[in-house]
Amino acid sequence: MSMHKQNNKKHVHKMFKGVLIFILAIIVFSAGVYFWNSYKIDKFQKSISGFYDTSGLQTTGPMGEIVRKEIIQTGIENGTAYRVLYRTQKANDDITFTSGMIFVPATIATSPRPVVAWAHGTLGGGDNCAPSRQEQPVSSSRLPWVNSMLAKGWIVTATDYAGLGTPGISEYLVGKSEAHDVLNSVRAVSYIANNNSGKQYAIWGHSQGGHSALFSSLYASEYMPEYQLVGTSASAPAAQLESLLNTQYDTLASWVIGPQLVAGWKTAYPTLSTYNIINSKVQDQYVKLSRQCIAESSVSGIVRQKTGQRFFTADFLNNSRWQDIIKMQTAPVLPKAIPIQISESLSDQVVLPATTAQYISRACAAGSNINTLWINNVSHQQIPSVISPNVINWINDRFTQQINPNTCNQPLPIPAS
Repeated sequence: MSMHKQNNKKHVHKMFKGVLIFILAIIVFSAGVYFWNSYKIDKFQKSISGFYDTSGLQTTGPMGEIVRKEIIQTGIENGTAYRVLYRTQKANDDITFTSGMIFVPATIATSPRPVVAWAHGTLGGGDNCAPSRQEQPVSSSRLPWVNSMLAKGWIVTATDYAGLGTPGISEYLVGKSEAHDVLNSVRAVSYIANNNSGKQYAIWGHSQGGHSALFSSLYASEYMPEYQLVGTSASAPAAQLESLLNTQYDTLASWVIGPQLVAGWKTAYPTLSTYNIINSKVQDQYVKLSRQCIAESSVSGIVRQKTGQRFFTADFLNNSRWQDIIKMQTAPVLPKAIPIQISESLSDQVVLPATTAQYISRACAAGSNINTLWINNVSHQQIPSVISPNVINWINDRFTQQINPNTCNQPLPIPAS
């Protein structure tokens, strides 16, 4: 072999070795970052875990009563944030506790402050997924619009939902349970001293929270007659559950919402069978899978989906018991007296826009008072941040008793099919 070829071979070998070392360095660095971040998260969660311990708490007492609270540092400019634990009820009316946050404006109130109850979307069913358990609960990706509401003098509540952050399993997409948590978060405001809160409130929810918001509005006058609901905004609401689940049951979305749905509905309906409903390989795993936060469930779902695994079986669509509950938990149409805003992105790949169009069509036909906002080129998760200025203006008009601009006579931008 010539000296030139030997030198080239050595050069290639040296270059290959350098590339391999570089790749290994990236892997080691990435692993180090992952484990460091995991360590920090675990350390923070352990530091606040005592706050969420509900053992020994008295279940007797007013709904919404705060049994534990503390000020949290969030970086908001226009008010004070509280982490709270308050009394609420499950779907079967059993007493329980849920955690959440309450944001109180810094300005001096000259009249009773209105309240906005925020209902968050699907985040995962693990305790560390709960909004109030985040080290930075208000950021560009979490509630970036809170400051704007506080600047208007509004109090903002943000429930975690019972069983998310607190002991137990959250009754995910069980309308009555969600409604109790949302409505009792409004009652909880009165247990924060010197906030001058009034009796008027609005509800805004996204995705699962849109489902929560619509059910909360259905129960509002009966469950909380001492308060006045002025309007409800539902963004990309998981409203038309029958169509939504029937079209998404075998997609990646099923790995994100499926475990939570099964775990939550099995909690609310203990006799409900999962036999032939979910893949036999995950029969013993769905509770554990439901404890994943949304980022983790999305990544693991991609892997499972790519390898041909499915969470639900086709029998899911034909099981009469499951289909009855799906219909029961499909969002209700609301009476004309409740102003509603429904917003959706035509680019939404999670809550499919056609299903939102179906709900709007159904509700308008029943006489609901709906104002719609359609946007495009915005992902499901980005919708609340993008439309928040519009929602804030819409809620402000409800607090000032303006007429809701009903759009039911306008054509839908997408077929309701």
